[in-house]
Amino acid sequence: MPEEPPERRTRRLLAWLGCALLAGGMPVHEVEEDLLEVAAHLGHPRAQVACSPTSTTVALASGRSATFERVEGGVRLDQLAEASVLQAGLRTGAIPVEDALDRLATLRAQPHRYPRGGLLAGGILAGVGIALVLAPSWASVLFGALIAPWTVLLMILARHSLLVRTLMPFFAAFIAALIVFLAAQQGLLESPLWTMVAPIAVLLPGAVIVTGLTELAAGSIVAGTARLGHGTTQLLLFALGLGAAVVLLRVPVEDLDPARPDGLGWWGPMVGVVVVTIAISLMESVSISMVPWLLVTILATFLALTAGNTVSDAPWLGAFLGAAAASLVSTVVEFLRPQVPRVIAFLPSFWLLVPGSLGLVSLTRVEVEPEAAISAVGSVTIVVAAIALGIIVGAALARPLRSAARRIGLLPLLQSWQASRRRSSAG
Repeated sequence: MPEEPPERRTRRLLAWLGCALLAGGMPVHEVEEDLLEVAAHLGHPRAQVACSPTSTTVALASGRSATFERVEGGVRLDQLAEASVLQAGLRTGAIPVEDALDRLATLRAQPHRYPRGGLLAGGILAGVGIALVLAPSWASVLFGALIAPWTVLLMILARHSLLVRTLMPFFAAFIAALIVFLAAQQGLLESPLWTMVAPIAVLLPGAVIVTGLTELAAGSIVAGTARLGHGTTQLLLFALGLGAAVVLLRVPVEDLDPARPDGLGWWGPMVGVVVVTIAISLMESVSISMVPWLLVTILATFLALTAGNTVSDAPWLGAFLGAAAASLVSTVVEFLRPQVPRVIAFLPSFWLLVPGSLGLVSLTRVEVEPEAAISAVGSVTIVVAAIALGIIVGAALARPLRSAARRIGLLPLLQSWQASRRRSSAG
């Protein structure tokens, strides 16, 4: 079999790397910037890269042949961390092209660290933790734990069924809403609206919507518009599922009150932050050594969010400060611990910023209070825009530190990683 030409191999490498980063949820403008930097270090300073949320196209110079690669579904955080390490190694020269290609070829085949019950335990803990943050009451926590396995089951079925994958938002919201509204009618819990959101929050498209706004702000018009359209459609499917349960059960207007319960005091959300961190680690196969650094970023996000909400009644201030803190602190974490790439510490913070949860609650009010719902949807739009702006501001403040992290912190890590690889190969 003839040897692959070096240029074609380089194009394939960049395309595979770009698709791995995109599959992890990174904005297209950041992926394009990273790929161009890697291409320059590989000897192609005039490379051209075009990314969309679902594909990567690479040419090593204007007028040359191009390679197109499609994004085949999402990847876990541990797999995204591996892709980020490979990107850094290629940029510094610590990882050869052939080694990077071999690692990328087997990236999706990497086994889950917690294969026995990791996804189920993580899903249940996510329902409990988010309930502690969004609706801190014992009843909400209990029902969050009871409904969460349904969410996990849908996630598993979605891998094997296109129908389930397409209608997953509708099914998840419908079943969750049926359970909590029936319980509310029996007097078992208050604030069913926020209680039903907690166990399905991991499926809500808040991160997609905010990433789309961030891409629009950065000039990636096609990608940003596509993500916003996709996220909005997903949110509408959630709202339809919830609305179907409301109609079926003839839920009274008072059960759709958007007020949050607060029966556990200040400690409830704090415990929830810790539980959410553990849940993310179990679901996303995050190594134990990374967990404390995830907790640092998520806790900083929550404290900034809480401080903003305490200082002002306007929810956009807390959202802005939380997003800025997430972006800034995740970069500091990368500087201190290069084995935790910035994006790995940053992405889980979206679970606390809850733009998807706010959007779903606001859309639900359309059926009962159309005039109030219009105002609520407008407020949510402002909150989502504030999160996007906070991410941009935090990234701008952190850019010098991120550059320093790349120059100083990552190189020793990559060298030790290569040494361990050689030892394992020799063994």
